[in-house]
Amino acid sequence: MDDILDTIIRHKKQEVKEAKYFHIVLEDCAMDRPRRSMRESLAQSPTGIISEFKRRSPSKGWIKQDADIRSIPPSYQAGGASAISVLTDKEFFGGDITDLVEARKLVDIPLLRKDFIIDPCQIIEAKNAGADAILLIAAALSTGQCSELAAFAHELGLETLLEIHSEDELRYLGDNIDMLGVNNRHLGSFVTDVNVSFSIAKLLPQDYVLVSESGISKAETVARLRQAGYRGFLIGENFMKTPSPGEALAEFIKEVKSY
Repeated sequence: MDDILDTIIRHKKQEVKEAKYFHIVLEDCAMDRPRRSMRESLAQSPTGIISEFKRRSPSKGWIKQDADIRSIPPSYQAGGASAISVLTDKEFFGGDITDLVEARKLVDIPLLRKDFIIDPCQIIEAKNAGADAILLIAAALSTGQCSELAAFAHELGLETLLEIHSEDELRYLGDNIDMLGVNNRHLGSFVTDVNVSFSIAKLLPQDYVLVSESGISKAETVARLRQAGYRGFLIGENFMKTPSPGEALAEFIKEVKSY
């Protein structure tokens, strides 16, 4: 079986190649608009929940195929989310860049474009769509690519969340990284284990806002991760699989605050 990340990146390169001219044209109409700091929002929040809008995954298939971008992000904001992650990959996650555009019209909290970003044109697109921050995945990039993309994001006024899975990937850190995320899911196999965040916690530089991503389903886990130094918690499937994601988030935050 192919490495899932390799399969995704092969497709993403072709996708970017086919759309490149369109994205380059977008650079000329990039608009200056107010930015909301995801870093500050997480640092100041007592819970730090980044709620994710996610329709499907390569490993589990459809989570909520009929998910409504017009109702779920506002319900996340009302439920107390510190930021919202919008998955914009179409082929493997059922998302679209228009989801980000629609979410921006409806919420005032920071928006993260979550995708497999490998080219500056995707960052231009993120800015035009209303993102406040982008995700950069160490496993999908060389250190040089990561550095260049992070610098370009800062030029456009966007914050950066670097995602790692192992101690070795700490070498991707640089001046233009605002937040450091630990993905509990291995992107090659899609095996998920929240203990990844706990095992690496003491090795992480505390001058970054630390984010634990994937596999978090219990308030008690968030409380323990906060004690380990994390201030952001990216949670998608746990909310999206419920009938009312915003209500599920609100109840989850109430539990987190009880610790």
